Order: sequence, then structure tokens, then C-alpha cells
Amino acid sequence: MEKKLELYGTGWCTKSAVIRNFLQSEWIEFEDFNVEEDSDAEEKVRNLYDGELKFPTLIYGNQHLKNPTIAELKAFLKSNNIN
Repeated sequence: MEKKLELYGTGWCTKSAVIRNFLQSEWIEFEDFNVEEDSDAEEKVRNLYDGELKFPTLIYGNQHLKNPTIAELKAFLKSNNIN
């Protein structure tokens, strides 16, 4: 099964919107999950952070990145050959 980049955030979170807009502007495919509307997505994120809900979180395979800057996001994408 092919890995997909996943974004976990909310509709009101400015940082989630910035990351979402960046990925779209770079034509990078990703799945977008709203942790307030999707209980499975909320649980997945809480499992990464000892029960805490932290977003935005990006997941690719078994790696995750919490609340990245655009520079950190670019490095994460490059290290995973996502472009």
C-alpha cells in the first residue's frame, strides 16, 4: 500500500490553514483530517502525544511532525522524497 501524506488539524487553526495552503500551492497530494469532526483522526493524533491533542500534525508512514514551520515542513517533505 502506498504511503500518503496526512494532515491533522482543524478548520479554525491558522497554522493548519498555512500548511494546507502551502501543500496545495506546491501541488503536493495529501489527506486532510479535521480532528474536531473525525473521532478516528483525533484518536490517532492523541496516540502520538500521550493522550494530548496537538495540531497541526503531519504523518507520513511511521514519521510525524508537529506544528512545523514552512522550513521544517520543506525539510520533512524532502527527506521523504515528497514533491
